[in-house]
Amino acid sequence: MSNLLPGRAIGTPYERLDGELKVKGTAPYAYEQPVQNPLYLYPVLSTIARGAVERVETAAAEAIDGVFTVLTSETTPRLEDPSDRELAVLQDNAIGYRGQIVAAVLAESPEIAREAAAAVTVTYTEEPFSAQLRADGPELYAPEELNAGTPTDSSEGDVDAAFDTAALKIDQTYSTPAEHNNPLEPHATVAQWDGAVLTLWDSTQGVHAVKGTLAQVLGLEEEQVHVIAPHVGGGFGSKGMPHVHVVMAALAAQVTDGRPVKFPVSRQQMYTLTSHRTPTLQRIRLGAADDGRLTAMSLDIVEHTSRIKEFAEQTPAPFRMMYAAPNRSTTTRLAPLDIPVPSWMRAPGECPGMFGPEVAMDELAAAAGVDPIELRRRNEPEVDPETGNPWSSRHLLACFDLGADRFGWDRRVTRPRSVQEDGWLVGLGTASAVYPFMRQPSNTARIRYEQDGIYSVQIGAADIGTGAWTALTQIAADALDVPIDRIRLGIGDTAFPAASVAGGSSGTASWGGTVIAAARAFRADHGEHPSPGAQTEANAPEDPEAENLALYSFGAHFAEVRISSDTGEIRVPRMLGVFSAGRIINPRTARSQFLGAMTMGLGMALHEQSVLDPRFGIFVNHDLAEYHIPTNADVLDMEALWIEDVDEHAGPLGARGIGEIGIVGSAAAIANAAYNASGIRVRDLPLTPDKFLL
Repeated sequence: MSNLLPGRAIGTPYERLDGELKVKGTAPYAYEQPVQNPLYLYPVLSTIARGAVERVETAAAEAIDGVFTVLTSETTPRLEDPSDRELAVLQDNAIGYRGQIVAAVLAESPEIAREAAAAVTVTYTEEPFSAQLRADGPELYAPEELNAGTPTDSSEGDVDAAFDTAALKIDQTYSTPAEHNNPLEPHATVAQWDGAVLTLWDSTQGVHAVKGTLAQVLGLEEEQVHVIAPHVGGGFGSKGMPHVHVVMAALAAQVTDGRPVKFPVSRQQMYTLTSHRTPTLQRIRLGAADDGRLTAMSLDIVEHTSRIKEFAEQTPAPFRMMYAAPNRSTTTRLAPLDIPVPSWMRAPGECPGMFGPEVAMDELAAAAGVDPIELRRRNEPEVDPETGNPWSSRHLLACFDLGADRFGWDRRVTRPRSVQEDGWLVGLGTASAVYPFMRQPSNTARIRYEQDGIYSVQIGAADIGTGAWTALTQIAADALDVPIDRIRLGIGDTAFPAASVAGGSSGTASWGGTVIAAARAFRADHGEHPSPGAQTEANAPEDPEAENLALYSFGAHFAEVRISSDTGEIRVPRMLGVFSAGRIINPRTARSQFLGAMTMGLGMALHEQSVLDPRFGIFVNHDLAEYHIPTNADVLDMEALWIEDVDEHAGPLGARGIGEIGIVGSAAAIANAAYNASGIRVRDLPLTPDKFLL
């Protein structure tokens, strides 16, 4: 008998339950919380990349009417645990990167705080610094492990020998630039102390993650920290863990005699304070037989990290499991630089890690004279090449078949630069997509019967715009076998039971599985006719199968590209993504997630690049005037489809994850289409017009 949850609400394209609040502007975000008599914080940021603060002159700022105080390293309260140097704000005089907080003004209005911050004068002692990523950098090192516990290096067989004797060889270097998350709602924190209890209204992907981190650095019991985030305007990874501004707000609120402190991080300040995606240099070697079947694969990666705090992107992860080859190896080396701390950005590891390999596979297809989809078919692994585990579900080729038919792949002209329409070179390209299923065990849900058939369902999850308010309500309704209007969902608050971060495409499946477990326990405890006040809590269900199966979502991207033969201007009139992501809880919100991620992939391909000036250690295009992202005019037709795929090995929902996979491989599909259009192979993102001028 299947353990899967049957559903009436699940699978129905309900409109977002929070949609009306957001459209009307009445959904309260972190900065909009109606706290009484707040003070406003504006930071002073360092203008050097490495060294120390010698002196901070605050008299001019403090003389401005409405200034409450100016915090420096001498006047800021001490942290109990300052070991995380990203979070150890104003704990000493050391400067680790340009744009670091070196003072903070508290004032009666945001305008006064900003004016006073400009009046603070800081004198520095400068030291030599390094802010340029090089494949031959003098300080490259192998980290102990990569993000998510991924091994740093891997090796199987003899890659060098197999590559040397291969009939077909690809040996190229590909690169992806640094990128910055720009959620619609910038990072913001409101902090208030009530005696020994700290309340934070924070724009975060995980209220319990903020609670745990702040309790540790401040030396508090977790019960002394209360974090609230009912609505979050996007995160994309940058809000997955608390950054320095959260700690700064909490420390500042310690000196205000109970008055709350509001710290909205400006768009420009986000480029140094709230993380970025690390750039990558990827040397790839593919060796194959005449028919394109792989015999050797190697990937050697160089990335940067901050000298003050290591972050090692798991970039080689998809390369290790995507295609079959008897001889394979990967390495990752980090360059420690005097720069802001990098961290998660949508589909960390898989997103940059699939660009080089999927372009290299397109190059191999051209060398073998094989259609790119057929090449992938010939290299389809029967089991996970990395672990040897069987697939829980792998419908990659089915995604390609459906997408090829829908996109008109049979009309693709193999020879590059063969199709020209009204001065535009036209081409089609494709690439694979993959993302692991990571159901999180650290979740608890509470169900309480109120009265008149109403059930209160509570879990400390976060809705960052993905539709969790709606999807979890649907899941709870089916789990309790009641209409959807009988559910009163509570999320976004540490007053509710602990929940994992909204990230890694794990939220809905992880939280939903926990809600199902709680519903089953509730019925076992209280039956079908509970009394008002009846309540049950349950933890996430065990998942013993996960260790012995390879659980991934897969997809296929297709893109049409047009390039001006005169100017190199590049346009993408059509994109199609076809995905196999397990059970789809809400088709309406799922489609939104797929299209949103594909749009980010379009931005990655054509626009996004955080330009780091190595002379000063600063990201020079640190606002949306110069950091370009896609708009409606950048693509005419974008479509997302999925294969009906209920994965019985992925828990009681049969769902895996949809938030990340839409970005993985999309930039490679566009790059491959650009080659088909122009005959020019561009291996470095973004695909700017100058790269297509002969």
